Amino acid sequence: MSDQLERFILSKHDIRGQVVTLTDAYRAVLENNQFPGPVQQLLGEFLAAACLLSTTLKFEGLLALQARGQGDVPLIMAECTHHSDLRGIARLAEGARIEEGASLQQLIGEGGVLAITVEPEQGERYQGIVPLERETLAECLEDYFTQSEQLATRFWIESSPSTVGGIMLQVLPGNNAATAAENADAWETAQHLAETVTAEELHDLPHNQLLHRLFHQLNPEALGTANIRFKCSCSRERSARALVSMGPEEVYQLLEQQGGEIQADCQFCNTQYRFDREQIETLFNAPPHTLH
Repeated sequence: MSDQLERFILSKHDIRGQVVTLTDAYRAVLENNQFPGPVQQLLGEFLAAACLLSTTLKFEGLLALQARGQGDVPLIMAECTHHSDLRGIARLAEGARIEEGASLQQLIGEGGVLAITVEPEQGERYQGIVPLERETLAECLEDYFTQSEQLATRFWIESSPSTVGGIMLQVLPGNNAATAAENADAWETAQHLAETVTAEELHDLPHNQLLHRLFHQLNPEALGTANIRFKCSCSRERSARALVSMGPEEVYQLLEQQGGEIQADCQFCNTQYRFDREQIETLFNAPPHTLH
């Protein structure tokens, strides 16, 4: 069950769902960056939500979930790929003072927005944005689906210092597994049943037992399991491409400012990539005096 996501459907009704539990992948993210307790908890929620949302991808690529604002945590983000590779990051403002029990709204601050970005390996990038107007990530995600996708969707997410678990339920459009009235009744029932879930169950109960405990009267049918892992997508090649995109003049100026060696750090996993003058010249196929 550890670091797994289970997809399921309420087979006699047009309702699908996912349940996820993260332990090792969650801890790996936290080990790369030390955050105060409330920030760790919120980052865990973002990691679980990114996993739940990524199952809706019908192509190869990644889904990124991020919140931005002007508070003590101006950025928090989680990414999950179609391979179930997961990573996340939070940034603290200089001089940030994080109070115990701080909510999403309090951490992100004024002007907060929630963005879901889908980046297919082939095709165009898509991004949906909604204002952060609710107190929890689950509620903000529900607002997003109401406003941007027009799909009835609910989330339940619980994060602790070592484990995070979550459930997503969503009405499927147009499958017609039952009549509209039957589906509406089943949707209300499924929500009421999911509301009874506890943090301990989300963290500790095997998924098959959890789904039976919650939804047995609605006939849940498992659709497959994904194994989640922490994996950063950074590489020396990506860092090199980022330098090339800056242009030779700016890169050579940076090289001089940093004493003859550029250090590019990945904020997700803290891996360092170093480029000396010879390597920079190789990137641009020429020394600086020929680039004017």
